[in-house]
Amino acid sequence: MNVRVSLGGLLLNVLYVHYGFFHQSYLEHSHSMKSYELHYIPCGQGILAANGVKYPILPGTLYMTGPEIVHEQITDLSDPMAEYCICFEVLAHTAGDDPDLSFIADQFVQTSFWLGQDNQNMLQLFEQLSDETSSRYIGWYRNVQIIIEQLVIKLVRNYTNNYPTTSVMPVKTLDDERVVIIENSFRSGFRDITVRTLAQKLGLSVRQTERIIHHYFGMSFTQMLTKARMTAAAHLLHTTAMSVSEIAQHVGFSSLEPFCNAFKRYYNVSAGDFRAANRSSYP
Repeated sequence: MNVRVSLGGLLLNVLYVHYGFFHQSYLEHSHSMKSYELHYIPCGQGILAANGVKYPILPGTLYMTGPEIVHEQITDLSDPMAEYCICFEVLAHTAGDDPDLSFIADQFVQTSFWLGQDNQNMLQLFEQLSDETSSRYIGWYRNVQIIIEQLVIKLVRNYTNNYPTTSVMPVKTLDDERVVIIENSFRSGFRDITVRTLAQKLGLSVRQTERIIHHYFGMSFTQMLTKARMTAAAHLLHTTAMSVSEIAQHVGFSSLEPFCNAFKRYYNVSAGDFRAANRSSYP
């Protein structure tokens, strides 16, 4: 797989992803100046010898061996280690705009060696990664990128013991908030909403309200109101035993005749014929 992931100014090339059991020890070796190898031990036990120091390896052990870290994995043949392993090559490391991602990038590059017990439930991600690469369902390649990005983030959280964020959560723009207000107003307030009451909710003039509705929904206020009322009326005709007069009143019409005329114009069929053609058992 040619997989690259980007976090802020850090660009990583995934050289390989491995999973397997150690039925023999892995001899002393080290990586290139730009390579980092992430190891996760889901089961089994053994010893890691890194730069002359020996560390016990147990299920849940997570460790990183970066540039020039000489290491050897010694398995316990009575309980051989299994290992997920991802090797990264750092292609670029520049300053990023997001302080969180920049911090993660710096920690990743600066940490040539780290060993500890995973406290981020990374096993679930490794298992998802294995499943995606073996099943290869639609969208699998993008999912692999996303999972590896999450693994890098959780790796650094392990390094820093959940260092708190310095970023502020992005908030919706004023236009985003207004779109939500418009949608909710037509969804639940179609019985008595007017363009003036909607304008007051939005903090806009009537003309501005009409413009924003047309910009985001491609319809006029009257067209959106008609759509909301007719959709609700059709649902009630299909799913309830309410009379046509009751439905007309429920969706905001003062009398039956204008409702019937509006319904026929919208659906090109009378309300009664629509109900007959779409009859269902009422609750």
